Amino acid sequence: MKLQQEESREQQKQVWNKVSAGWKKWDRFIMEFLRPVSDSIIEKLEIKEDDFVLDIAAGTGEPGLTIAAIVKNGKVVGTDLAEEMLHLANANAATKGLKNYSTQVADVCKLPFADNTFTKISCRMGFMFFPDMQLATNEMYRVLKPGGKVVVAVWSAPDKNFWYTAAINIVKKYIDQPVVPPDAPGMFRCAKPGLMTGVFAQAGFKHTGEDELTGKVDFVDADTYWQNRTDLSESLIAILAKADDATIEAIKKDVYSLISTHSVNGRTLLDFGAITIYGEK
Repeated sequence: MKLQQEESREQQKQVWNKVSAGWKKWDRFIMEFLRPVSDSIIEKLEIKEDDFVLDIAAGTGEPGLTIAAIVKNGKVVGTDLAEEMLHLANANAATKGLKNYSTQVADVCKLPFADNTFTKISCRMGFMFFPDMQLATNEMYRVLKPGGKVVVAVWSAPDKNFWYTAAINIVKKYIDQPVVPPDAPGMFRCAKPGLMTGVFAQAGFKHTGEDELTGKVDFVDADTYWQNRTDLSESLIAILAKADDATIEAIKKDVYSLISTHSVNGRTLLDFGAITIYGEK
């Protein structure tokens, strides 16, 4: 099991480093898309000006960068397995003139920090990819100070995330995919109600709870949607790389047709759903 987790961890690192160029290209779009999720995390953390915050799976920087602008007398450390993603986070921090934001390549299951270091911990859309979610949560608990708060955001059920499933489900009609165990790292691994609060409670967190957040993603049109998904979705990229041109064209045609049914006043608005889970040490 440990070997499998190590392999999964290394695979995750490679994947996120590989798609970092796409994230740089789409960073502004992604930040707007996920802004409601970031706002929910920040609200639940009840950030104070002198907080010392750990942002796990920081990616290109959010919500850590927004938090850094709030904690004027505090600091934010963003961690991620993928150094290429953290290069983008550091560049974004520099652009915003944030001097109290720093990054560190780190594995959430082996955080390089002393016990009781941080007052708050955030993690946006990274938790479902951790090889060992319980170990990761235990580590968060360890480095959080007594009384500190943690808030994590994950994707809710597939039927509430049409923005993601639209392309993937059509691809599956053309190309057979291996069956993935429900507990394997993946987009909707944490969607089951109560799953995450159970993980939090087992780590020792109290006052745990979870809230669902839903909304629409404005992809503008089908062309933008297709380009976004083929730039950012590693699973879709990997599948299409093995398909011939005729199959790709057929998939694309079906995706465009499906997306067109979700046009509102000429804009492509697709459903998303997220869950925020919170707790206190």
